[in-house]
Amino acid sequence: MKSLFFGILAIILIGFGGLVYRNAVEHPMQPIACPTDALVCPDGTSVARVGTTCSFPICPLPNVSLASSNILFAIPEGFVVAGFPDDASIAAYALPATASSTKDASITIRRYDIAASSTALATIQQTAISGVSGLPVGMTGYSSTELGTHRFTVVSVERFEGVIHTAYYLARAADVLRFDAIDTEVSNWTDTNLDTSTLPAHAALRKLLTTLQGG
Repeated sequence: MKSLFFGILAIILIGFGGLVYRNAVEHPMQPIACPTDALVCPDGTSVARVGTTCSFPICPLPNVSLASSNILFAIPEGFVVAGFPDDASIAAYALPATASSTKDASITIRRYDIAASSTALATIQQTAISGVSGLPVGMTGYSSTELGTHRFTVVSVERFEGVIHTAYYLARAADVLRFDAIDTEVSNWTDTNLDTSTLPAHAALRKLLTTLQGG
């Protein structure tokens, strides 16, 4: 009886071993084929993938990833993290005052959900409130521009008493991202020929938007 048991056990083990060997011969381990071995970060640097997986580590500063909004970008040089001015804010940065300049320059990123019965344009119009009148900005204050790989709706929010505030809107399927640049103490703010893109916050924001990934 005992001999019969061991005989059956031996047959089972041999059969199992043969199955494993055949599977190994017919289906050998294949190396993982990843689309790329390096990820280019928003600031132009790159990171290599981790081990034998196809995943990448987080890009180091000045690169920032806002996973909840599915965007990555590089913080402009000289700008530091600042407090959120309101509940819609998802990121905020400021250029610290120096001995040679006391002018304030700030960048804020906000996100607005698009209501089920609304549109991206309607959401932009509802949130683009003039800093002077407190009313929605008229369509004459709207324009558009392409920066990096995205097209933005540009709204002149405020231009009054040395303050120049411009919002760059990025419309998406379910929400709208708003990127604000605010420069203060602009001495020639009344000059109609003033190129606002050369102001500290405006120049920095435009540079940030050229690095924007996702969206």
